[in-house]
Amino acid sequence: MQKIFGIGFHKTGTTSLNVALSEIGYRVTGPNAVNDPKIESNMFKMCHDIVPLFDAFLDNPWPLLYQKIDKLYPESKYILTVRPIDQWIESIVTHFGSQTTEMRKMIYGVGFPLGNEDIYKERYEQHNNEALKYFTNRPNDLLVLRITEGEGWEKLAPFLGIDMIDDFPHKNKAIDRQ
Repeated sequence: MQKIFGIGFHKTGTTSLNVALSEIGYRVTGPNAVNDPKIESNMFKMCHDIVPLFDAFLDNPWPLLYQKIDKLYPESKYILTVRPIDQWIESIVTHFGSQTTEMRKMIYGVGFPLGNEDIYKERYEQHNNEALKYFTNRPNDLLVLRITEGEGWEKLAPFLGIDMIDDFPHKNKAIDRQ
């Protein structure tokens, strides 16, 4: 089975994508090692150890690794989940608030979004733009998926070369967690 790497940041529909890929038989992992206090030094070894065990990789730290992974697994497919930035930052602040992790420190330079919204938004936009640029000449390798805006199987199925499936899952919504 072809490797699939979700390279969208957290709170962009990664849980829904996890469920969707699991439903069609992918062995999915992620997020991985988000609470590892030494994630920056452990990340590459952890990923090297995990990649042979699964088919699909979502959430952190995978968005940070796509360029290195692309060189190691050149036949892989990549899914950039995105959502409107104002909705994204609201979800990030609501979900994480002032709780800090080493993973978020590594990604954003500061471990918690509350009060650091501009830093988080800038990094989110930078990442998305870099990913789009990286795959500019490889449209068959990257799918941009807007799950929070209702996109699902109609885009994912053709990208994966599978038949259309009804009812794309929408999981981990803020309203469901309240």
